Amino acid sequence: MRLIRDTYHPAAYNMALDEALLRLSGEPVFRTYSWEPSAVSIGYFQSIDEEVDLKTAERMGVDVVRRITGGGAVFHDRDGEVTYSIVLLHDHKAIKNSARESYKVLCEGIVEALKTLGLDADFAGINDVVVGGKKISGSAQTRKKWGVLQHGTLLYDLKPEVMFSLLKIPNEKMRDKMIKNIYERVTSLRHLGIKASRKDVEDAFVLGFSEVLDEEMEPSEPTEEEIALAKKLMEEKYGSKEWNFRR
Repeated sequence: MRLIRDTYHPAAYNMALDEALLRLSGEPVFRTYSWEPSAVSIGYFQSIDEEVDLKTAERMGVDVVRRITGGGAVFHDRDGEVTYSIVLLHDHKAIKNSARESYKVLCEGIVEALKTLGLDADFAGINDVVVGGKKISGSAQTRKKWGVLQHGTLLYDLKPEVMFSLLKIPNEKMRDKMIKNIYERVTSLRHLGIKASRKDVEDAFVLGFSEVLDEEMEPSEPTEEEIALAKKLMEEKYGSKEWNFRR
């Protein structure tokens, strides 16, 4: 399996490179990356106008992008998470008949990664990983003719006040209630007392997914062809109003 330890990129490029790897790699790929600036990504079936306070996002310098995968709106804090993506061909043993079954297999890589960091984690719901009953990681998946793409986050830190200032909430009273509920339902490495660097989390990801998938990770970089397609997709798709405001 190719291992791409990527760095910080704008939201449109991150989503474009994930799709480029899905289209072109032809072999399993595992990638880690972060977001600069911070961003909000919305699920494929959502509406930006309904989900995101665009004026606040612009004022705060926060990117907004539509994912190729489903799920809900996610705030990607530049310093608050490590994101992973994994590309597998349809005949890989980790890919099951249903997305739910595949989530369970792939998210075990995150469970094992957290064990490496000293935490007892479990798979929960459809696509979450929890510690002590609180969500610390969520993932989203899509299946295309080229293969399967799953990407998701592992939280270093938790900033619901920032997140809910960027998402559209009916009123301030509801916002306060949702912030309180987040602290009751979601956690992060920092809140659990884990002092891990970005590299520590990446290393844990590599160990966890290597074990679960029984794959040896071989350091790699995006090819020139993959980068060229990513730049094209960034310009024509993920950076365009036609894509981001299509619903």
